[in-house]
Amino acid sequence: MSFRLTAAAIETSVLAEALRDVRTGACVTFEGRVRNQNEGRAVRALEYEAYAPLAESEGAKIVAEAMGRFPITQAVCVHRTGSLALGEIAVWVAVTSGHRAAAFDACSFIIAEVKARVPMWKKEHYADGTSEWINCATGAAKA
Repeated sequence: MSFRLTAAAIETSVLAEALRDVRTGACVTFEGRVRNQNEGRAVRALEYEAYAPLAESEGAKIVAEAMGRFPITQAVCVHRTGSLALGEIAVWVAVTSGHRAAAFDACSFIIAEVKARVPMWKKEHYADGTSEWINCATGAAKA
């Protein structure tokens, strides 16, 4: 598994255990969590949608690029879809390598490229009862 979408909660301990390898001295992870505010607005929940075939294909390309660009042994990215509550993990990235620098660099590369290239749509639900699609290529649509 290099990249996948899931509607279920991301089980980081299970994913991390699958990355254990005596050849690696470093494992760097990133957890993107739902926070309670964005740009001065109180957020109460998030919702993610994706065009799964394209999202999974592009996500796999990004992980493959990281594997070719950095001296790493494994890389995984899992992104949630559906409704998420405050504090839940929306995206998880893990990279293993012989040394920490490559793992940090590859992890940073993967999350930046996923945010830029994978077709995901995020809807923020605000404390005032309104909601808004944000970070969409076609612009925000208010609901």
